[in-house]
Amino acid sequence: MHSINNTELSSLEETRCQFNGGNADIKLGIDVHQDFYVVVMQEGGGNPKPPQRFHKEAFVHWAAKLKSRATEVYAVYEACGFGFALQRQLSALSIQCYVVCPQKLDEHNKRVKTDGLDAKALCLRLDRFVQGNRWALALVRVPSEEEERSRAIHRQREQLVKGRKQLEAHGRSLMVNHGIEPVKSWWKQGNFGALQVPKWMKELLGNSQPILLALQEKIGALTLQLQAAAAPEQPRGLGQMTSVIIDREIGDWNRFNNRRQIASYTGLCPGEYSSGNSRLQSCVTKHGNPRLRAALVELAWRLVRFQPSYKPVLKWRAILAKGALATGAARKKAIVAVARQLAVDLWRIKTGRLRAEELGLIS
Repeated sequence: MHSINNTELSSLEETRCQFNGGNADIKLGIDVHQDFYVVVMQEGGGNPKPPQRFHKEAFVHWAAKLKSRATEVYAVYEACGFGFALQRQLSALSIQCYVVCPQKLDEHNKRVKTDGLDAKALCLRLDRFVQGNRWALALVRVPSEEEERSRAIHRQREQLVKGRKQLEAHGRSLMVNHGIEPVKSWWKQGNFGALQVPKWMKELLGNSQPILLALQEKIGALTLQLQAAAAPEQPRGLGQMTSVIIDREIGDWNRFNNRRQIASYTGLCPGEYSSGNSRLQSCVTKHGNPRLRAALVELAWRLVRFQPSYKPVLKWRAILAKGALATGAARKKAIVAVARQLAVDLWRIKTGRLRAEELGLIS
């Protein structure tokens, strides 16, 4: 029997590609930058081709040409600060584009990182994913444009609050540096007029005061807008703005199939490092949505006060109750447990699996 050597195998592969006439599946690994994209292409089951660099408009035009001569075109890139515009552009061309979590792509730990190597690694993972290995890519859900617009409101409010706190802290720091007792909310009209500080210092503080007043006005307007969007008859202690933030950060509650998925998305599950007979659980993974995690922890503390009959609160009452003899670390662990269960219970309520009253939540 005649055996086929490597040279003949390469020849057969070239013949197969020529026979297909360029109609094989095409996979694109994309490394995204502000002004350009670095792309590695793989046709069929062949080897990835050398990386190519495109300007944004040129890449979309080139991708449209690829789609016209291929049976299917797949693309993948890492989630980044440039949003999901590229994914929507490629989807409009009927290209299946996936967005994945940012991750270390140097699988062989060579300590060499370039745009071309990153695009190649993404392309190879995409090939495995298309072939049926669903663990090859850690997919990120692409929100709708309406979901992005709605959540941008509370995210901007969060940024404005952060800016106000920074400017206020700068003013207090100026007072402390010169031996003056700092005044809380020194920038408000009544407090600012009564400040007992030297004239030169008041002039410096006066440069920031109008900005702080304007920020506070914008924050108040956004707060009212968010509260107006809240659903009526919320459980006691949930809070109008908190409920809106949680709903908009989740987007679609029905995308979670079970309680494990929603708990994992919050990042409030304990980390684990186990091997052999040893098992070590560490602090929470913080995997998922940080804004959702912060809102759930804040809400859990409120439920301790306003929902004493809520089942997780009853479970951890001995640690979380006012005056309880518990360390700070124990209280933090307990409130994280309440917040994690709260996320699951909210999912059950929002998807119609249970009513709030069945969980001990009163309106």
